[in-house]
Amino acid sequence: MPRPQYVKDLLAAAPRDGSPDPHWQRRMDDAVRLVIGMQERAGIDILSDGEWRRESYVDIIGDVMHGFRWVKRDEFAYHQVVTERMTPRRPGAIAAEAKFLKENTDRRVKVCLPSPYLIGQRMWMPEHSAGAYATREDFCEALVPVLREELLRVREVGVDLIQLDEPHLCVLVDPAIRAKFVDPEAEMRRGVDWINRIVEGVPGVAVHLCRRNWGRRGWGAAGGYEVILPHMKRLQVSQFMLEYSIPAAGDVATLRDLPPELKIGLGCVDVRFPEIETPEVIAARVEKALAYVAPERLMLNPDCGFAPGKDHEIPLEEAYAKLKNLAAAAKLLRERLRR
Repeated sequence: MPRPQYVKDLLAAAPRDGSPDPHWQRRMDDAVRLVIGMQERAGIDILSDGEWRRESYVDIIGDVMHGFRWVKRDEFAYHQVVTERMTPRRPGAIAAEAKFLKENTDRRVKVCLPSPYLIGQRMWMPEHSAGAYATREDFCEALVPVLREELLRVREVGVDLIQLDEPHLCVLVDPAIRAKFVDPEAEMRRGVDWINRIVEGVPGVAVHLCRRNWGRRGWGAAGGYEVILPHMKRLQVSQFMLEYSIPAAGDVATLRDLPPELKIGLGCVDVRFPEIETPEVIAARVEKALAYVAPERLMLNPDCGFAPGKDHEIPLEEAYAKLKNLAAAAKLLRERLRR
């Protein structure tokens, strides 16, 4: 969910050394209760905590492990980058947040973890990271047991849906991006293998695949899922969370080629631009998908997070209005299907 200025100010005031600050924690907990209540009021069935506790959804690894440093990567933005061998900092941090979420709603809950390939692409820079991990692949390998342990702890809390975010596998649908890699097929194989090692033996896990969310600037890749479909089929998960409200996502008919036992989180609400789709427009998108997927396999969701990072300029009220219409579209479709 988009972070209001108050939450951005809280994040700016967070202790960078990880030391506990009960006053800061109380204020952030109150903010998270607000975003939980907003989703409840909008009519959403499965809630998250809005990812408000950090500046970016990828940054959770810096809460769990030591070894990261804030580095200025361009003129304006600082990002966390691995600079030392990772050591435990707050094991179980994600599970603790999941427990708070469950304790503050009577609805089902969802928790997201970034994938190793995603973290490797965002947080390994040769000039800063090679002394700790000689290659990006070495860093990703080191992330696998860390993320698996976090996933197992989240499962113990009793979360209803655990999602691994993997946009960097999905951007390889774009031929221009594939051309940047010596062996894009090997990239995809490794990304899938790392996820499979994390989720091995854990049922009910979902993977989110999108073309990156650049807010008002749009997306970072274009192309249908067909190119990565063989690799998607290798993922040992129970559900895919896919984006389909944008033209860059290709033809919804590709859904018929997915294994029939898989559930589909259908992205049917735009998260990038200011237009508020009506419930009827959202329902029409879903009905196109119903030509290829049985309704009991479908879950409705926005294409991506509304604000994967704190600097996404999407107003909170805009996201709230879109969620309300998403819930209204689900109600409309359930009524139609009962006729």
